[in-house]
Amino acid sequence: MVTQTASQNTEIIDTRSDVRETGVAAGVDVYRTRLPHRGQIEPRPHNTVWGSMKNPGPLSPPELRRYAERGYHTEPKVLSPEDIETCLGEVTAITERLGDDDRVIREPSSGDVRSLFAVHRLSEAIAEIVNRESIRGVAEQILDDEVTIHQSRVNLKPGFAGGPFYWHSDFETWHAEDGMPAPRALSVSLALTPNLSTNGPLMIIPGSHRRFVSCVGETPDDYHRESLTSYRPPFGTPEEEDVRALADELGIDTITGPAGSALYFDSNCLHASGGNITPYPRSNLFVVFNAKSNALQAPFGGTPPRPDHLAHR
Repeated sequence: MVTQTASQNTEIIDTRSDVRETGVAAGVDVYRTRLPHRGQIEPRPHNTVWGSMKNPGPLSPPELRRYAERGYHTEPKVLSPEDIETCLGEVTAITERLGDDDRVIREPSSGDVRSLFAVHRLSEAIAEIVNRESIRGVAEQILDDEVTIHQSRVNLKPGFAGGPFYWHSDFETWHAEDGMPAPRALSVSLALTPNLSTNGPLMIIPGSHRRFVSCVGETPDDYHRESLTSYRPPFGTPEEEDVRALADELGIDTITGPAGSALYFDSNCLHASGGNITPYPRSNLFVVFNAKSNALQAPFGGTPPRPDHLAHR
């Protein structure tokens, strides 16, 4: 994958010692969010690379250090053309089989499929792919633990009709709505089509994973469905001035790459993607790995747990 950087900034490499605490210290949640009045930007008290920069695994020590610095790593040719054909075929077959199942999320405007969740449970072929050393092994190396799959999905942005995904930190949602204690988790995005600069690629604020950006508003019960179809969900999204402040300081990287390439990114990165009005679809397979030691608790936002296809327990 290719990274296009909007601005250059001095980055701080994460050289702190390994931190083993959860997101709750002495009964106090250190990642407070869904606040009543104003969001906050606070330093993250946990490392990005857990364990040592010399953890054995697919990534080299320099690659681990850069992941700690910027919050993400890209790799070409992780999937073969045969893998891509298998994944796209499985998604088509699954969506036809499921119909209006809750695991199928459609674009509000066109009715086209926007996301398909729990794909590793619905397809043995996809389960085999995401369990490979080049995918799962990277997560275990960075998180320094055995891992479980917190969530898997395929995001589809069909040509002319693919909607945007607004700025957010996945960990903020997983902490508030799923009960994930600490950001000891990461996502792997596998490109099933070319991710072009024009068809709604992922944008990341590099280094934003080192801050925790809280959000405003008490989340309603059973809100999850609305949040998955809204282009700018009213809860779990940071305030514009906070996004602007971090973007002004750290810049915005646009992640592009051919089909088969992979992006590994920290659960606390602020990221987003624009809509797709080109003729060319942008489809990605996402799998979220969580450290076994970071098992889900009761949601920290006070709502009932989300359905299992959104947060596997």
